[in-house]
Amino acid sequence: MTKVKVKIRQLAGNEDLPLPVYMSQGASGMDLYAAVDADSEVSVKPGEIMLIPTGIQVAIPVGFEGQIRPRSGLALKHGLSIVNSPGTVDSDYRGEVAVILINQGEQPFSIKRGDRISQLVISPVTHAELEIVEELENTSRNQRGFGHTGT
Repeated sequence: MTKVKVKIRQLAGNEDLPLPVYMSQGASGMDLYAAVDADSEVSVKPGEIMLIPTGIQVAIPVGFEGQIRPRSGLALKHGLSIVNSPGTVDSDYRGEVAVILINQGEQPFSIKRGDRISQLVISPVTHAELEIVEELENTSRNQRGFGHTGT
């Protein structure tokens, strides 16, 4: 398993929240926690999209990105997902990490301060070097579109 050092800063007023953590030795993502007001729950209505803060900033090294992914249990049980899944935290971004949640379920979903709302996966990034050509080589699929490789 490759390890990379990621600097993290907890924003003022969020010291009560846990830092992101891997919940098992084999987990690929660290859980992120909701930094919503402690005095009230945030309700995400069916079909609603909402930006939920996490109360942290990160400094991801060049050559890596942070991927914000849904939590499978929330997706299965409540239809809670991430609109731009996976969301991307670039290595040069230094603002607060926030999660764009969508409720695809049939019931409102309440988020309380400290709830685990998503996962952060640190992944390597490869930059493409584009080469302009007159033609591309043929393949067995060629230009056949969506659904042409089977079910």
